[in-house]
Amino acid sequence: MAVLAAATLLVAGCAPTSGSTEDGKTVLKVYGWKGGDAEPANVKEINATFEKANPDITLEYEFIPSAGYPQRVQSELLAGNTADVLMTDSAKVQDWGSSGYLEDLSSQPWVSGVRKEIKPFIENDGKTYALPMEVIGISLFANNTLLQEAGIEEIPVTWPEFEADLQKLKDAGITPLSLPNKGGWTGDAVINAIAATLVYQDNPSFDADFVEGKASFSSWESSLEQMMDLQSKGFVDFKSELGIDEWSTGISDFQAGKSAFYVQGAWNQSTFTAAGLDDSFIPWPATDQDDSNANLFVGTMFSVNAKSSVKTAAEKYVEFWSENENASLYLQAENAVSPFTNGDSPSSAATTEFVEAVNDGRYRILPSNTWFSAAGEKTLQEQIQALWLGQQSIDQTIKNLDEKLKPTK
Repeated sequence: MAVLAAATLLVAGCAPTSGSTEDGKTVLKVYGWKGGDAEPANVKEINATFEKANPDITLEYEFIPSAGYPQRVQSELLAGNTADVLMTDSAKVQDWGSSGYLEDLSSQPWVSGVRKEIKPFIENDGKTYALPMEVIGISLFANNTLLQEAGIEEIPVTWPEFEADLQKLKDAGITPLSLPNKGGWTGDAVINAIAATLVYQDNPSFDADFVEGKASFSSWESSLEQMMDLQSKGFVDFKSELGIDEWSTGISDFQAGKSAFYVQGAWNQSTFTAAGLDDSFIPWPATDQDDSNANLFVGTMFSVNAKSSVKTAAEKYVEFWSENENASLYLQAENAVSPFTNGDSPSSAATTEFVEAVNDGRYRILPSNTWFSAAGEKTLQEQIQALWLGQQSIDQTIKNLDEKLKPTK
């Protein structure tokens, strides 16, 4: 009995505090990997507004660092004692939705407003398991101060302009471009940013066609050639970049003004602005025309725990994030665009060109729910690293991508 009692207390100690307080308020527990000190993302402000609008609900938001989030929540889901609302992404929607851990939100009023191309990322087996919070860019940053020092007055919008700018910067003794790629992430970000225009403008259905065996990465040849031109023309040394961490040194180096151009996610813009950097976030200028596509990624989402004892409050919280005035605060902090057809996509002086491309309908969304899943992204990263090291040709890279990324069923 003593052992049983101790075990019961241990489980109770780990259990969420959702339920109700002595004064009758509903306690709602929420987990998220946004809202910490490094990336506050206006989560605290949005949550305060929610509590003010819902005085009968006490919100308990817990920030959990992204590195340990999946393991922490997975174990709690198995034990049946996790939070009522969970921050998710497309991979977690597939894993946790198919396991029965997430509540079916298909009947929620915000579902009909989601952009149609985003619905496959929030659905599993025809059911909606998540509210999309953002669609965020991964593309090219430009240090405007360094461009001006090299005599460049405007950011490039075509490939010839970009090449000319890189040469001017090189001639001026300024590092033209940094692509830190120790973990392989920047390599896949660059090729996807280029392909967003060179592949997807002519073949917007490439992802679906490839999954159905109707398309080949041979259509990515010009994108791979453009990427490799950066090294052959002396604008970047790929082998050296493979020794630089993209998530620490790479970001701090660009923020410190050590290169004129750089590829990373738009979520870094708030940090750059706070640091006083004068920069622009733009679509990769891939063609001779001023019509390049933005490269987008479906980012964070909110899902409801299927075993929550306060589902009504949980669904109310999720719906609150779909409302434009609340969602805009998060989008503004993340420098992301709205996943809703009638949603506002805030822009700043730095992100104007990128957001305008999205508003013009010039964008491609990374297929993180099909061939570019976590495993597929790792494969792409390994192939790009091998190409950068000179271990294989472009033709061999294309052949490997076709073989390694083809569907297994």
